[in-house]
Amino acid sequence: MESIWQKGIKLPEFPQLKGNINKDVLIIGGGIAGILTAYFLKQNGIDCILVEKGRICQGTTSHTTAKITYQHGLVYYKLLKSSGLEAAQKYFTANHLAFETYKELCQDINCDYEINDNYVYSVSDREKLEAEIYALEKIGYKAELCEDIPLPLSTVGAVKFSSQAQFHPLKFIAAIAKELPIYENTFVKEMCGNKAITDFGCITAKTVIVTTHFPFINKHGSYFLKLYQHRSYVLALENAQNVVGMYVDESKTGYSFRNFKNYLLLGGGAHRTGKNGGNWSELRQFASIHYPNAKECCHWAAQDCMSLDDIPYIGHYSGKTAQLFTATGFNKWGMTGAMVSAQILCDMVQGKENDFEDVFSPSRSILRPQLFVNSFEAVTNLLTFTKKRCPHLGCALKWNESEHSWDCACHGSRFDENGRVLDNPANGN
Repeated sequence: MESIWQKGIKLPEFPQLKGNINKDVLIIGGGIAGILTAYFLKQNGIDCILVEKGRICQGTTSHTTAKITYQHGLVYYKLLKSSGLEAAQKYFTANHLAFETYKELCQDINCDYEINDNYVYSVSDREKLEAEIYALEKIGYKAELCEDIPLPLSTVGAVKFSSQAQFHPLKFIAAIAKELPIYENTFVKEMCGNKAITDFGCITAKTVIVTTHFPFINKHGSYFLKLYQHRSYVLALENAQNVVGMYVDESKTGYSFRNFKNYLLLGGGAHRTGKNGGNWSELRQFASIHYPNAKECCHWAAQDCMSLDDIPYIGHYSGKTAQLFTATGFNKWGMTGAMVSAQILCDMVQGKENDFEDVFSPSRSILRPQLFVNSFEAVTNLLTFTKKRCPHLGCALKWNESEHSWDCACHGSRFDENGRVLDNPANGN
């Protein structure tokens, strides 16, 4: 299930770490968040190392739709209501700065970087769009409420952010990663304090940063309560529409649209991992009706960690771990989320105060409605009888007919037909 980004691209290769080593900072996880963090730490002269259990960027990073935007659905009205004006403004500013950093970096990288307008539309709820416009005005950003957008479905309007961007994520990674201190095929089996135990040695570090998509250390942070995972699906279609922009439904189960070269990237069919959803079948049915002359070039799926309150968890792994950090819960907005993470963590590791660290702190309150949904799913699946169990925390696994995998609805671990782990937090078969 190769994405369009993986076709014809060769990422730099890195050696496997063998033996014992001492570093100031160890980063565990070689997706875009970990690589950007290593990039900025190196820029600041920090003695760091990044280890990845397989090849870099073969997970969520290579299965993104690669939109770079600080418009994250209709998030700002939610934040204004739940967290207040200051938090909403800080969230906006942090992501705007992340956007500007990409813009600067991409000037010197051939990664198909392209400015494009971004739209969040609704098929039924005009009031949600108007509320988002109100929230953005309070924050100090002028967005546009559009009446008509060029999509083959009926909408009640869209909130438009002008001059956002899209790019080729793996071309970008190939450029910034090539000189970084990275070791591939280096699986961290266990953490013993500040020591990471691998198959072929031990890494001792003063500071450890976990960027493994879903944090794998269970004894700190309660991420098994604070996160769940969501799958979404993409078709790359030839001979389909040029939508002239990037579009996403405000509903988690709606459709997304954006073009890359001669392809239309049609996304949707989403569902909580381990639950039923439309997947590629829904997208193919939509395409057969609205783009009957289109040809499917490739298809893929992405898995995203979802936080309790639509804000990522970036910072100290828990309130009790002064030298252990993490970045997770990007809520489908991993491009800017990864950049925000790298910038905050780079400051925190150096003992610098970052203006946004309080908003993204993993130690903030977990008393949100989603907590009770996550808890219900965990209890239900723990009590469900089946021989197939997830080695992470013992939840029941469900067979995913579309992707031929065993999926966990508790925390989103996935396994192939033979039981080999595909997605964490499980770190074993």
